[in-house]
Amino acid sequence: MDVVASTVSGPIRADSVVDLAYERIRAMVVAGEIPPGARLGQVELAEQLGISRTPVREALRRLTGEGLAEFVPNRGFRAASPSLDDVLRRLEVRLLLEPGIARLAAARRSHPELLRLLDAIAREEQARTRIEAHDASRDFHLLLAAATGNPELVAMLGSLWIVEIGRRLLAARATSEDWRKTDVAEHRAIAVAVGAGDGELAARLMTDHIGEALQHWQHEPYDD
Repeated sequence: MDVVASTVSGPIRADSVVDLAYERIRAMVVAGEIPPGARLGQVELAEQLGISRTPVREALRRLTGEGLAEFVPNRGFRAASPSLDDVLRRLEVRLLLEPGIARLAAARRSHPELLRLLDAIAREEQARTRIEAHDASRDFHLLLAAATGNPELVAMLGSLWIVEIGRRLLAARATSEDWRKTDVAEHRAIAVAVGAGDGELAARLMTDHIGEALQHWQHEPYDD
């Protein structure tokens, strides 16, 4: 399957052509405009972006290293279809990363950042669809990372929690409504600890929160 994305138009005009090619292609993969398993044709993408194939090839190599693309011998690059092992590995990294984020956010968060966390919780609680609930849940975690004041943590967490993968994971859970109620309650407890400046409690709650997700997927099948 070749992909033509309607949201990308016009040539890239910047010093770093490779960086921008990477950002454009990555955005299409993350947003689901390029579905898992779809062919990432270098010629088509180069024409679409108005650049040569060389920066496109380098961008695809970066995406492969990030786990968003894969190289199939004699067939070229394709958008990755994450396996259960991929999901578990990313959750393990999040289990190490996010308690520290919660601890740091408790020490650094501003009042407006705390309000944004509470807004994300409210949006998740009031969501009418699974996708809305998932996206609000993801927003909570990214907003918590933003509250640390360190954009590198936001970028790292964003690369671990790809939107389309998360949506498919939620759709695969048979008890999604139970998941949402629990998720909201745990997010609210973390937000309270962060608001109170209790970094150790926030970190402990986050450890339990991510640990539960890891335990779930260690015992549940995942059809990718």
